[in-house]
Amino acid sequence: MSGAPLSPPTDKSPVALPLAQKLSEELTISSMDWHRLKANRKARALEQAGVAIVFLLKNQPEEALARLQQAVGWLDRSISAPPCPTHGESHRAPKSQS
Repeated sequence: MSGAPLSPPTDKSPVALPLAQKLSEELTISSMDWHRLKANRKARALEQAGVAIVFLLKNQPEEALARLQQAVGWLDRSISAPPCPTHGESHRAPKSQS
């Protein structure tokens, strides 16, 4: 592999970027599906990899790398889904004091 900087071919990026953005949208877990898929490692890795492609096409390799590392983390089980913020202690109704 050469040490050339990462940049998309100029003749492909005008077509590739909208396609990658559409793919990323399709792979994004919606708020309606979040509880069902929050721990689905394949779905979470696909979501992050899709976003990484968009960042690469926008010539933002640092952002792409962060998303790819997240995707790898889902696949190698080094990361897990955080608890749902709406089920945490801070969102429960305070107990009344008598």
